[in-house]
Amino acid sequence: MRWRRLKAIAVKEVLQIWRDPRSLMIALLLPFTQMFLLGYGVNLDLKHLPVCTFDREGSQLSQALFKHFQASQYFTIARNVTSYAELTAAIDDATCGFAIVVPPDFSERLNDTGSAPVQAILDASDDNTANLALGYATAVVAGYSADVQLHWFDRQGRPLQQIEPMTVQSRVWFNEDLESRNFIIPGLVAVIMALVGAQLTSLTISRERERGTMELLVSTPVKPVELMFGKLAPYLVLGWLDAAFCLVIAALWFAVPFRGTLVALFLTTTLFLVAVLSIGYLLSVLIRSQVGASQIALVVTMLPTVLLSGYVFPIDQMPTVVQDITYLLYSRYYVTILKAVFLKGSGILELMTPILFLAVYASAVMILAARSFRKRLD
Repeated sequence: MRWRRLKAIAVKEVLQIWRDPRSLMIALLLPFTQMFLLGYGVNLDLKHLPVCTFDREGSQLSQALFKHFQASQYFTIARNVTSYAELTAAIDDATCGFAIVVPPDFSERLNDTGSAPVQAILDASDDNTANLALGYATAVVAGYSADVQLHWFDRQGRPLQQIEPMTVQSRVWFNEDLESRNFIIPGLVAVIMALVGAQLTSLTISRERERGTMELLVSTPVKPVELMFGKLAPYLVLGWLDAAFCLVIAALWFAVPFRGTLVALFLTTTLFLVAVLSIGYLLSVLIRSQVGASQIALVVTMLPTVLLSGYVFPIDQMPTVVQDITYLLYSRYYVTILKAVFLKGSGILELMTPILFLAVYASAVMILAARSFRKRLD
């Protein structure tokens, strides 16, 4: 391998990128837009869910229950209805996603027995939101119920020591505020790197064919390995710049905690970029059309990274067969590394297993891509 020939190919590719507005847009504008659109658009937190209330009694106790919901950050009393028909209409037109119905004998039952049922009606067209809302509502009602029972035991003249409720004292690690953004944003870096890297390198060889410059490349003494390294080197540098940009935006703009080391992040990002760039280069060699190569690169890289890497959907909640398939995806290991570096502060030693898998994957794809190019005209 000659450094002079490799440098010449790299300089040629830099000029190609500079003269191609589409490549510049993908390299510079796409990470910016993806970071902000997905950073703000993908949010699994449930806060200020609009709630409709149907108070069939109108007592102080029922109003106290509604105040507990209003005081919670998860609910907002959006409307007070006076009939089931009005309640149904409010849920149908999405005015409310959750409804609370207090029975007419609510206070009487509380005064007699210290407990009373409350009806909860949920819009389960979005089952994830409905499950979260039901869990939060149960916690709010449990808190109100504990206060009511304390007052009831006090009125009955019973010692409060008879009440021995079970309590849980939780301590949250790594994501203390339970913000979904803190584990979505690190995975978003992998999505952007996969999209940008594969989209750009999928045009390298196919662009030479469409522009009629393949004959010149074939006639030069450049070896296939030198051609691949020379063409991928500028995109590796662009990938580092995009990764640094994503890190700054994640830490400074979105306030995602970064507890790891830059060395671990740089090493693993380089391995991931090598895998992604090699896949794009391989597709560029196999597919003659730039449009076809870029479309296949989008399907091969971005879709698995979004759906099967653990970026949004937990892998341990997937079917067993799908979980086994994810072991074949390089993005799974990189997303695992990103979340561990950002939130847990893990170092290279703690991440040795996913780093090794990622290194093996990157090496295999790079060797396959290097052998795929032949200096001949078909």
